[in-house]
Amino acid sequence: MTQPNQERRSDRARSAILAAALDLCREQGLARTTMEEIAKKAQVGKQTIYRWWPSKAAVLLEAVNELAGRATDFPDTGDLYADLHTQMTGVATLLSSPRLSPYLSLIGAAQDDPDVAKSFLDAIILPRVQAARERLRRAQEQGQLRADVDLEDVVELLYGPFYYRALIRTRPVTLAQVDDVLELVRRGLNPPAPVG
Repeated sequence: MTQPNQERRSDRARSAILAAALDLCREQGLARTTMEEIAKKAQVGKQTIYRWWPSKAAVLLEAVNELAGRATDFPDTGDLYADLHTQMTGVATLLSSPRLSPYLSLIGAAQDDPDVAKSFLDAIILPRVQAARERLRRAQEQGQLRADVDLEDVVELLYGPFYYRALIRTRPVTLAQVDDVLELVRRGLNPPAPVG
């Protein structure tokens, strides 16, 4: 009799755990979700979960990061505004999707738990902010963006409106918002026209 492939079994269990965490968090929120419920829904032992993650927030963090996947990657076609439009559309799509509602739960949990906040920043936010800064820096070098703007401020200016709507719920995040935000910032970010 052949032995089961442990790597395949682990990958299957990992996928089931991540899916269970997302489903439960969508249904009842992170605060009411327990490791016991995740284990039961994933049909694994609780010890299996604790072997890979220290907390339910850590499970959810990995699940959300995997779900977001490459949808928020930054293209570089040479046209800054086209690239921003593509990337920001990915962000708006994710923030408006009920599938990713656990992401907002993680943001809430990060407000009260320094460990969750650090993990959230390190795994999800900072890599994407760095990618945005790098794309904006290349645009400055190519003369597509004012050289005197602070890139951290530009990232916050571009993405803050989406998070404001998603977290405060003043209005829904929409794909039309991408065009609105880009049009508002385009005038102030463009380099000055040559005098001539």
